Parts: sequence; C-alpha cells; structure tokens
Amino acid sequence: MKPATLLLLFGILSASSCAPQEAVVVDRLPIEVSSANYPVNRAPLAPAPLLKLPSGSIRPQGWIETLLTAQKNGLNGHLAEISAWLQKENNAWLTEGGAWGWEEVPYWLRGYSDLAFITGDSALLRESLFWIEAILASQRADGDFGPAVTGERGTRDLWPNMIVLWLLQNYYEYSADSRVLDFMTRYCHYLNTLPDETFLEGYWEQSRGGDNLWSVVWLYNRTGDTTLLTLGEKIHRNTDVWYSPSALPNWHNVNIAQGFREPATWYLFSRDSAMLRASYRTLDLVRRTCGQVPGGMFGADENARIGYIDPRQGTETCGFAEQMASDQIMMLISGDPRWAAHCEDVAFNSMPAATMPDMRSLRYLTCPNHVVSDSKNHAPSLQNQGPFLAMNPFSSRCCQHNHGLAWTYYNDFLGMATLDGGLCLMLYNSADIRVRVADGREILLTERTHYPFDETISLSLQTDGSVTFPLYLRLPEWCDEPAAEVNGRSVGHIRKGNFLKIERTWHDGDSVTLHLPMTVTKRYWAVNQHSVSVDYGPLTLSLEMGERYDTIDSRATAIWDSQWQEGVDASQWPSYEIHPTTPWNYALVYDAPITVIRRPWKSGENPFTTQNVPLQFRTLGRQIPSWGLDETGTCQVLPTPEAPRAEERDTITLIPMGAAQLRISAFPQAD
Repeated sequence: MKPATLLLLFGILSASSCAPQEAVVVDRLPIEVSSANYPVNRAPLAPAPLLKLPSGSIRPQGWIETLLTAQKNGLNGHLAEISAWLQKENNAWLTEGGAWGWEEVPYWLRGYSDLAFITGDSALLRESLFWIEAILASQRADGDFGPAVTGERGTRDLWPNMIVLWLLQNYYEYSADSRVLDFMTRYCHYLNTLPDETFLEGYWEQSRGGDNLWSVVWLYNRTGDTTLLTLGEKIHRNTDVWYSPSALPNWHNVNIAQGFREPATWYLFSRDSAMLRASYRTLDLVRRTCGQVPGGMFGADENARIGYIDPRQGTETCGFAEQMASDQIMMLISGDPRWAAHCEDVAFNSMPAATMPDMRSLRYLTCPNHVVSDSKNHAPSLQNQGPFLAMNPFSSRCCQHNHGLAWTYYNDFLGMATLDGGLCLMLYNSADIRVRVADGREILLTERTHYPFDETISLSLQTDGSVTFPLYLRLPEWCDEPAAEVNGRSVGHIRKGNFLKIERTWHDGDSVTLHLPMTVTKRYWAVNQHSVSVDYGPLTLSLEMGERYDTIDSRATAIWDSQWQEGVDASQWPSYEIHPTTPWNYALVYDAPITVIRRPWKSGENPFTTQNVPLQFRTLGRQIPSWGLDETGTCQVLPTPEAPRAEERDTITLIPMGAAQLRISAFPQAD
C-alpha cells in the first residue's frame, strides 16, 4: 500500500467555528510545497512537512540557556582537555595510524560543535574548526576518510563516519562551507563501490544504518545527485530489519533508540506508508514489552532482558540523547505531534537526572525508580556489571562523549519551517528564533516561557515591515482547554486538535500568548503490579526524598575504559555517590487529593534540582515495610498489591522526576 500523502495518518484540515478567520485548529501540516525557504525533499522522495532550521538559527534563552551554559562549563565543554580519547597526540583522527580513535571524537564533537554554532562562543568555534578541518583533510583518494578501523568481521567499520556526517551537516548549515557537500558526495560514492557482502557488516553499523540513510536524504536534497538514491536503497538493504511486526534485531537500548526510525526514513525513498507505520509499531512494541514505566523510555539497562521490566531497570544516558534526536527526526518526517510529546517526555523527565546539575559528571544508567546511586556492581538486578549507578565523569566512555548532543539538538528543534513558508513550534522553550518566512523575509520570533514549569508561552515578532505567513503552535494532547491571544485579543474557543494555525499579515511588535493549562492526572501500569504515576502536564512526578552526596575519587571507581590524559587534576572532576536520607518505600494513597505548590522561579538557576524546582505537590502515602533493597543493594522490584501497607497515612511531597536524582516515579497503590 503506497498512498501518496500522510493524509491517512493525520486527518484533514479543519477550522474552529468559534475562532476568528486568522486562527484555526488544524490536524495536520501541509505537505504541498508552496513557499519553502529551506531545502525540501526532492523528487522522487516523499514530501516531509517540516524543515530543520540551520544550526545557529535558534539562540537559547531561559532555562535551556542555563543548561547549555553548564554544558559548556562542564564535561562536554572540557572533555578535550581530560579524555585520552580526545588527546591530539597520536590521535587517529589527526594522524594516520594513531592509537586513539573510533567513535569518541565524533561523538564528542557532534554535541560540542553544535554548542559552538548555537552560542557563537569563539573558543568553542576555534576548537571545533580544528577538528573539522582535520576531518576534511583526512579524505583519501577513494573518498573514504578518518581512521581505517576494521570491524569484528574484518570489514571496514563505517559506524564512526556516520556520526561525522551528522556533525558536518550542522557545520554546513552554520557556515555554508561548500567543501562539505563535495566531501560527503565523494564519501557516498565510495560507499556505493563497496560490495554488499562487506557493507555494514559490523554490529553497530548494521544496527545504526538509519543514521547513514538520514545523511543521504540530507545530501540528496542539496545536490540532487541521483546516485544517492541507489546508495539509499543499498543502506536500507544492508541495515538490520527494524520493521518486523513482532521482533527486533537486537535489544540494545541505544540501538533501539536509533534503529526504530530507519523504516520511516526509508519511507521517504519507497513512499510505502507501511514503512512509516513500522517505526511507530517498533517503538510501541518496545514500550509494551519493556516500557511500561514513566519517563518516556524503556527498561533495558544496556540490553533488555525477558522478565526485567520493573521501573528499577534503567536506560543509558546515550539512550536518552539518541531517543530525543530520533523523535526530532520523526517530527520532520511525519509532522506528527506525538513525537514532540515523546521528545519532551524524555527531555523533561529522564535526561536531566542523568547528569549532575553542573554537568561535570554523569551516570551510565538512570532508572524511573532509582533509590541509590553508588559505585557497586548491581548485576544481575541490572544487566551491566560495574559501577554504573554513580555519577562519574567517565561513566562510561560512550555516554561520556555522546551526552552533549541531547540539549543542543533539542535547542535546534525549538522552531521548524513549514512547506507553506511558515514557522512551526512543536517544542516550547525560551529562545530567539531567526527564520525566513513566506516571501523570503527573515523575521525574529522571541519566545519567553518557563514551560514546562509554567502554563504560558509568550511570543513576539520583530520584522522590518509587514509580512504574511502562517504560525503553527502544537496543542499538547494532555491540555484540555488551551487558549490564545493575538495582540491581546482572544482567538476564541480552541477545539481539540494538533495545531493552532495563525495565518495573518504580521507587523513588527505583534504578539501571541498561548496558555496551556496543566492538571494533575494519573497513569496506571497494569503489568508492573498495577503501579501508578502522577503527571502534571508534560511533567511526571517523583517522590521527593532527602539526598546525601558523598564525593569520591573518580579514578578509584571508574571502569577499565576510562582513560585520562596525563597531568589532569582528577580532583576537579569528582564522582558522587547519592544515598537517601528519608524513607522512599511509599505507596500512593490513590484517592488522596494532590495539591500543587508553586515556588518562586530562580532566574539563571537550573530548575531540574530539588533546591530550585518551582513546583511541589502534596499528597498522602503509606509505607510498605517489606519493600527495600535487594541482595545486590539496589531497589527491589515493585511489591505486589497484597504486600502489607503501614496503617499511617503520611504527608509526602512530590516533585518533577527530572529534578530528582533519586526517585520513585512508579508507585504502588494504597487505599
């Protein structure tokens, strides 16, 4: 079945009868090109309704700027000074035959260079360009580039180069350096010369071929080189099958977070809507099997195992970052707001707790129910053997180098262009967004909000003169009564739907205010002992518990692949163990009221901390005395509904789970 458009997925355009003509609710974005100002999918690729803005178009403000500043001052911003994998001496990305090389340089540089493009920081730009110039200079006569790493099957390992293509795409969007297109074209021609039997044969590259496929789409849209269509088919043919209705090629958490979108990317080539639906189905399969937990992810630790589905199972920090990036690509391909909601779920509820607030250390695994963060080996309760719950700057080498892309890519997708020359906001945060609209005119949209900790999003427009274009605002599914004003005038009743479309002639100083009232709701996880999670808009809540931070020597607790550069003062990069100082083994009294408490917003502070979070919630809980730590020292699985609850009903405090380094976010129930 090959329908020509996405109409079957997202319904038809319709208007709110109560709204002024300029403001209507629509259920889908247009897929017919009328006035696009950025590269669109060239024929014969299927159209995609959203277009990524060039890197550097969106300048962060508010709390996302606070987080990116911490990233610059933290591990991602200084990793080149401390990680042996990034040392310039004898580095395989700088010197042929160098000892230090594989995915670490590309992983780190992808987030680091994007941070440079976003902020314009001169030191970050200088360091980024040093590595980018070295990569461009590494291309060989046959088009291959970088360290000639041989995979486990004796074939050329292409996985690290896939990461490089992504960072070069951002660099080209930022700089318009024409060398990038020539470099990528020559490399893709090289890939076309490799026979199938030696192409994507390694475990990582075979699982993650979709990353390479996305780069082919990007390059084809800018060059029109038809040999790229052949390469796209070849990559799909040799990538693991992520479109089986009932099975996955492997259950590695990061592979899943990247691999599930490969069928949707292939849909752009094949125009077979079954491939687009397959990406939905694959992620749904994972969520049904191992993801009956809050936080947007699935309990895999590193590799998911049959029967290990409790919310004490975790996800790699890499998995959070890659899932967010995949959700963003799915937004572009489908225009479906479901992917924005999922990206926010991971970004707001899971990713913040994976790092220390100053982003100078991180942990390999973070779990929805996570009551101790120490350096012990918790296998087999967790799949990994090692100190993978502690906050360590080297935990572990993949996440250490890769975590930087999560917040930079999130920032890059705070605004997207539409095919009718408009602007779409799927994700909400404070930012200054420069975008070309219908007649090619550049405007500046200023967005200010404390979302998701607040319900109001304020937009203002700066333009040299009047300009006509549509503005699309996502209406979250959790919001029952959204409201909006244009220049202080209500747009009227907003019916349920996916987007509020405001199409008008805009003038300098025009404003839009979007109100997204949040309410307390609950989700129930029947397969996990009928546990319950509490949501407030896009935020999921956790038990607030006392936390004791013990500073420990990072060298003493790091795993074998933690390699420091010589002369690094490890005391400046400490590890932390976090232990609870208050009871955590609470069941939630299911019919008790939950009271919202708003605290003052602390400007310039990270809101994802117990000290700064501006929202608290009061309710009642009953302790479960039998629920404690298991024989490995980590949280026991959820107790059964029959496990005795204490008679006392204690007042407990809940906070957004992204602000809780230790958390219970899937609660047993009590009456």
